[in-house]
Amino acid sequence: MLTLPIKRKWLDMILTGEKTEEYREVSDYYTTRFRKLTWLPYGRSNSTIENMFREAAASGGFRYADVILQNGYKWDAPAVLINGRLMIREGKPEWGAEPGREYYVLTIEKLEVLCSPVPAKYKGGQSNGKDI
Repeated sequence: MLTLPIKRKWLDMILTGEKTEEYREVSDYYTTRFRKLTWLPYGRSNSTIENMFREAAASGGFRYADVILQNGYKWDAPAVLINGRLMIREGKPEWGAEPGREYYVLTIEKLEVLCSPVPAKYKGGQSNGKDI
């Protein structure tokens, strides 16, 4: 399982179904994490692995499971669990990608809400004395 931070704007678009992909820069940091997520072989260079992700785009990408997108690090931060396909290709500018730039693209085929924002009066296990 992998947890990735996400801005609230993009998380809200994913929750409404408006955005069906999440992007991450192509870097050694993400190559290492996504290699583990998709069970690609070890002992190969990151550039070789990145090329495998590029080639996989033509066939729909590698299947991945259990990535958490979380807006913040507090105990009640909004979060979703996603499953789908992973590849390297250009992203869509309306979803935050720069035109002409390649990204790791996580397509979202399945979504489960893990944590929704909690009303302020219930945070920290405290209530205002009224029954919930």
